[in-house]
Amino acid sequence: MLSELLQQKADASATRLPETIRKTFSEGIDTVRETGIEQSAKNVGDQAVDAELTGWNGKTVELSSLWKDGPIVLMWYRGGWCPYCNVQLRAMQQSLNAIEDAGAKLVVLTPELPEKAKETAEANDLEIVALHDKGNAVARKYGLVFQLPKPIIPMYRDKLKLPEYNGNDAMELPLSATYVIDQSGKITYAFLDADYKKRAEPADVVAAVSSAAGK
Repeated sequence: MLSELLQQKADASATRLPETIRKTFSEGIDTVRETGIEQSAKNVGDQAVDAELTGWNGKTVELSSLWKDGPIVLMWYRGGWCPYCNVQLRAMQQSLNAIEDAGAKLVVLTPELPEKAKETAEANDLEIVALHDKGNAVARKYGLVFQLPKPIIPMYRDKLKLPEYNGNDAMELPLSATYVIDQSGKITYAFLDADYKKRAEPADVVAAVSSAAGK
């Protein structure tokens, strides 16, 4: 299960990082959660927001044209610098056939620059082509964007090099959200968690797709 792989990654990180840094990150998660973003973001029953985005392969995609053909799985990842994102991406790649067999297309969005997204795909052996959510514009419309808490900004800016990945100096990120959107453009499944170590379980996503597809 993806949750087990994520926990293994978290445990490994806990043994490597000093307690003070672990505490700072933990408090950062609490700060984000206290904003109420998990409740205020787009959720089940809401109408999805349409957008036109371009992938690192140069092809442009309109979200509504995809969901009109059948349900889509809309998933954000924070960037290739995030080890938990990489674990999730590999898990979703392994589940891609199951998602498609259930009747949906997987659509992945990220704020990282197209050239960085391509590097992420190559590093993780992904067939998935991520769409560039420039400046988190689409994530903002879904209510997923939050400002990084001040205590953790230096780590994201200086160590993780967030500005280099995103091509701007904004100290913000989207939640690692996953939605299932049906053919009417309605959100039928939503995974929202302020804890970046928690992600939608692929099996749950496949089940949600089957339900949205009427299977």
